[in-house]
Amino acid sequence: MKPKFYIGIAVIVIFSIYALSAFGSSVTPYVTFRESFDSSRNVQVMGYFTLEEARYDLEKGHLEFELEDIEGTRVRIHYHGAKPANFENAESVVVVGKYDGAAGVFQAEKLLVKCPSKYEGG
Repeated sequence: MKPKFYIGIAVIVIFSIYALSAFGSSVTPYVTFRESFDSSRNVQVMGYFTLEEARYDLEKGHLEFELEDIEGTRVRIHYHGAKPANFENAESVVVVGKYDGAAGVFQAEKLLVKCPSKYEGG
């Protein structure tokens, strides 16, 4: 076989390894709050909250509420940004961010709300 073939294969292998490592580092895994306590990178935690406990400061754009994950661990969530329009109708919320152990809160960078389906019978 010709050297150009081996060089081409080597380039493809190197590029594939680089692409896989870049993709792996950009993925935000789903974890529980207990797992987020030890993580230094952004993670996703899904949980349930009580709307009555949520407080939103319109002037500061700050939303605060407690979220309970599937293990029953409750953590206070701080989110800076516009409150999602359908937040009041949410069945569950996914928070993306990091746990701040010094403050004892989860600093959310993103909120993803799951609302009841309009296609469910009821």
